[in-house]
Amino acid sequence: MAWEFRKLAPGENVAVETQRDPFAAPKWAPPVWHMPEGLVLIVNAVRVLVRTVVFLVRNIVPVSITAGLGWLGYAYGWTVPVLVLALVGVVLSVWAVVDRPSFVRWIARPVQSWWRMVFVYRRHWQPVLVTAGLTKVHKGREYLPSLVRVRCGPTCDRVLVCMLKGQAPDAWEQVTANLAHGFGASLVRVRDGDRPGRVWLEFVRRDAFAEPIPALPVPNACDVDLSGVEVGRCEDGSPWRLRLLGTHVLIAGATGAGKGSVIWSAVRALLPLMLSGLVEVWAIDPKRMELSFGRVLFERYGRYSSDPKGGMVDLLEAAAEDMNARAERFAGVTRSFTPSREFPFRVIVVDELAFLTAYCPERDLRKRAESALAVLTSQGRSVGYCVIGAQQDARKEVNNLRNLFPDRIALRLDEDEQVDMVLGDGARDRGALADQISSVPEVGAGVGFVRLETSPDPVRVRAAYVSDADIRAMVALGLPDLDIEGAA
Repeated sequence: MAWEFRKLAPGENVAVETQRDPFAAPKWAPPVWHMPEGLVLIVNAVRVLVRTVVFLVRNIVPVSITAGLGWLGYAYGWTVPVLVLALVGVVLSVWAVVDRPSFVRWIARPVQSWWRMVFVYRRHWQPVLVTAGLTKVHKGREYLPSLVRVRCGPTCDRVLVCMLKGQAPDAWEQVTANLAHGFGASLVRVRDGDRPGRVWLEFVRRDAFAEPIPALPVPNACDVDLSGVEVGRCEDGSPWRLRLLGTHVLIAGATGAGKGSVIWSAVRALLPLMLSGLVEVWAIDPKRMELSFGRVLFERYGRYSSDPKGGMVDLLEAAAEDMNARAERFAGVTRSFTPSREFPFRVIVVDELAFLTAYCPERDLRKRAESALAVLTSQGRSVGYCVIGAQQDARKEVNNLRNLFPDRIALRLDEDEQVDMVLGDGARDRGALADQISSVPEVGAGVGFVRLETSPDPVRVRAAYVSDADIRAMVALGLPDLDIEGAA
């Protein structure tokens, strides 16, 4: 049998289907190459071999298990693999009962990740990405971003994607709604990958904060770390640790968004160090409602003021003056601050920051308050001062000091533009949908997004709810000689 391997002459080009327009120029197909049948068979065999190897490598664990069970059945009969499967099932059941966290980490999560990668993401990968416009066609060939890895958590999946050459994460951020509907998720967020050219896609399957988080237990003094006090939970189930030492915190949220939950959770975490004299909380309460429940606690282990006629501003100026004196004492001696009874770590809590900077009727008091806050937020971090400010309005004209707060928390906001005002430009595009948080207290109070100075990606969190009874218990713990009922 003779093999034909011949290039047709230019005049032998095959014409494309006749144009409907008789005056249009004819179109010609490119030269036709007649490939030998043997070469075609070899190419197809190599393709099948490569795809088989890729499939075996990607699914090495299930393929190995299936092959092992098949060999046992072939060598010793079908009863042996059945007994092996039963024994494995018993061992896994006992493991799940005795040590569920390790079972979930080493067995349940990897199996769930493999299952969803194969039957959810890889199965629908091409049609979803084509519909979303994330693929490219060049010279008749389709280029598709690669699915690298899938990691499943309690409420969301993290999918690592290798983008096309020349593709940017912005292209994925613009089609997050398409991806969410395509893969059956309620929300999709785009995060930076482990290297250039890769991105993490976070597919949120269900709301991790559908129910309020009860007040966290008061920790032991030895367990309190000022660089990360536990105040709630992150969306992945890990503890939300709020940094206080060496920073300032701005909390922005509409009425009923849960700003008090963040403040009281932080005070609750600091309570052991307050009792030991290593931490003082100076509370400024313009509304005279939120922080007044712990007034006696603050007055015993710090200071408290709700006087709108100058008492709150005097407290801020006293803090700024003491901070300057402490800076003079530490100058040339140390560059890092360690709390002590002589120099305790001071947390200045301002429940309604906008009252002091914008809404106070007396202009002189506004200027004094803004000047004291500017001194504290610009110089207080290195000498053991932290300002926690809460406000409802995120506009610049209400608080022009917000850039002096490195760590910011955006709770429920009224407008989408306010998200970027609080967390910085591009925060909402990265998934910080603070304007879409539910206004129902049981669902949305205390839920927000955090953007730290060390990371551009916002993290969804929820603060624990500290009830009035919890606050009274804190006061009773800090002042056991006080008659709580009589004080109330």
